[in-house]
Amino acid sequence: MAVAQENARPEGRSSSPFWTIARRDSLAGFLFIAPQLIGIIVFVLIPLGLVFWYSLHEWNVLANTFTYTGAQNYRMLMEDEGLLEVLGATAIFSAGLVIFNLALALLLAVLLNQKLAGIAVFRTLFFSPVVVSLVAWTIVWGFLLQKNGGINGMLLTFGIEGPNWLREETTAMISVIVVQVFKNVGLNMILFLAALQGVPKELYEAARIDGAPTFKQFRRITLPLISPTILLTSIITIVGSLQVFAQIAVLTQGGPGLSTTVLVYYLYQQAFQFHFFGYGSTLSILLFAIVAILTFAQWQMRKRIVFYES
Repeated sequence: MAVAQENARPEGRSSSPFWTIARRDSLAGFLFIAPQLIGIIVFVLIPLGLVFWYSLHEWNVLANTFTYTGAQNYRMLMEDEGLLEVLGATAIFSAGLVIFNLALALLLAVLLNQKLAGIAVFRTLFFSPVVVSLVAWTIVWGFLLQKNGGINGMLLTFGIEGPNWLREETTAMISVIVVQVFKNVGLNMILFLAALQGVPKELYEAARIDGAPTFKQFRRITLPLISPTILLTSIITIVGSLQVFAQIAVLTQGGPGLSTTVLVYYLYQQAFQFHFFGYGSTLSILLFAIVAILTFAQWQMRKRIVFYES
């Protein structure tokens, strides 16, 4: 009887230990993701909250004043006459960059996927601009695109007088797009090349036996199987195109007029040149909303345009 009383446990008290295997595994998982989670909170969520807070104020650094203005900056956003032109220039730049970058990257990847002697040299050649300093790359292209620069000098040997590429509205935007495409096309090329090398060769052999032409093989086999990579590169390229700043600042300074003033450069002008930090923060919120909407839209379309092997 005494032994039974000693072995009896108080009612309601659990006999299982607190640190179960499941809880230890969960703790280990949280510890592994903690550095990245802390980084996201400190460097993304908190700054985003501060930017929204600043957008509700007018911060005059010179006068050392920080005044709450409510929705005044957002009203300025709706009434800004130059903003529509800036958004138009941003849309043109992003569309041109995405189309030409992805098309050229895919073309180069298909060509460099061939088993030919010395093909590794060409892969390195096309990828090398990715690792070059962005500012150095842009400065060199700035010299080449001047009125008396290298591009016009080469055209002059064929009897063609080139325009002032960076000082005319039509050619300025084209020039900035081309400079950016050549700078980063190698990154997407490598991603496409890796995807192409993962396509089973047996599918092409079966298609050739059935008499399918090369273009039909590309459309029916290659594109569906590399569509996850196409989605990834399109998201990366679109988000990157909306964050371009150094190329505009070095090559055109947003001119002529507002023809090459993209949203990021306009934000920089308002906040750091004109010292409208509150309005600059409001433009940052607008940029964040545009990037979030475009990324969400692309992600939602993945079920229709992306082929996943079962």
